[in-house]
Amino acid sequence: MKGRATEREGGTEEGREIERDLSAGSLPKWLQQQAEAGKSLGLLLVSQSIILPVYNAEPWLDECLSSVLQQDFEGALELSVFNDASQDKSMTIIEKWKEKLEESGILVVVGGHSSSSPRGVGYSKNQAIAQSSGSYLCFLDSDDVMMPQRVRLQHEAAAQHPTSIIGCQVRREPPNSTERYTRWVNQLAPDQLLTQVFTSHGPTVIMPTWFCSRAWFSHVGPFEEGGQGEPEDLLFFYQHLRKGGGVVRVDQSLLLYRYHPQAVTHSILETTIWTYRVRFLEERALPHWPAFTIWNAGKQGRRLYRSLTAANQRKVAAFCDVDENKIRKGFYCYEDSQERPRPRIPILHFRAAQPPFVICVKLEACLCVSKGRSINTQIPKAQRPLLGTSRHGHRRAPC
Repeated sequence: MKGRATEREGGTEEGREIERDLSAGSLPKWLQQQAEAGKSLGLLLVSQSIILPVYNAEPWLDECLSSVLQQDFEGALELSVFNDASQDKSMTIIEKWKEKLEESGILVVVGGHSSSSPRGVGYSKNQAIAQSSGSYLCFLDSDDVMMPQRVRLQHEAAAQHPTSIIGCQVRREPPNSTERYTRWVNQLAPDQLLTQVFTSHGPTVIMPTWFCSRAWFSHVGPFEEGGQGEPEDLLFFYQHLRKGGGVVRVDQSLLLYRYHPQAVTHSILETTIWTYRVRFLEERALPHWPAFTIWNAGKQGRRLYRSLTAANQRKVAAFCDVDENKIRKGFYCYEDSQERPRPRIPILHFRAAQPPFVICVKLEACLCVSKGRSINTQIPKAQRPLLGTSRHGHRRAPC
């Protein structure tokens, strides 16, 4: 059974122009140039390249590579592995599977380095892409497992959406780990694939499920190579959106997505993610608003205010809340401000507040319901561009 694709295309003029050219049967000039360059070098003979960075993946690598062998895609397939100075038996496992995979007709390219320390996930992904030759890139983490139909179904979606990142639903292992995050990944509605890009969870289709054309990756990328602690996937995703790229999810579980203490994601500080998120919010949304209200007069709302540039702090008309104790305080005074007198931001009941809103509450906590309706049904639709709708119809926070 084929997986249904949930999609949301980007909205910039650049993205729309590319889509118009493709619909008319003519490739954009930059795509034509890259395709011709690849042909002149004898490249793009392989249809799909699976991109696999490896660092100390011994416990999971056998199962990961077995899932490559089990793909039911009938076209030419390549596995591009880059070993980022592993200190365990990862290379021994890779060499063992190289022979098995090549016997089955899958081309295997192996690169790497033996420095005293790894250079990071961004660097490893870029190197694996550079040494590969496929016209499409299927990203895989060495601790995850693909379902047999993954490459086939995501290639079908990518062929229809050449300027999009294609993701898929996932099955978490262990099953009870990160339950809220897993629900979020699997249940976002099509419009939320773009409206929820400001949430704390990061990309609305997670990196280990990404699939895209090589030409589009080259147009957007490469990955940042800052090493440990840098969210290279989030930074690429933001750049992808800036370029007008779309987001598509194949609505089948095509990846076993492991959670364990050694996962690279644990090396990224929450404060780092927060800083990038706020900067992206300031870049993409706040320039369109002369003033706005921060929904939440508590810790998260005040943190957002303090994180804004001085120019955007001056745009904050008020905080709003439903907590009477906070409302009775009347205002929030930013004691660390360099301005004199120090800013005193009113704290209002939500019914007295004016949109647009930047809402700072936990994604799992639905907003209060007034007279049987979600609070935000009272906000004109055109004035709530950052909000996303949960499957229950309540409005959720993008911040």
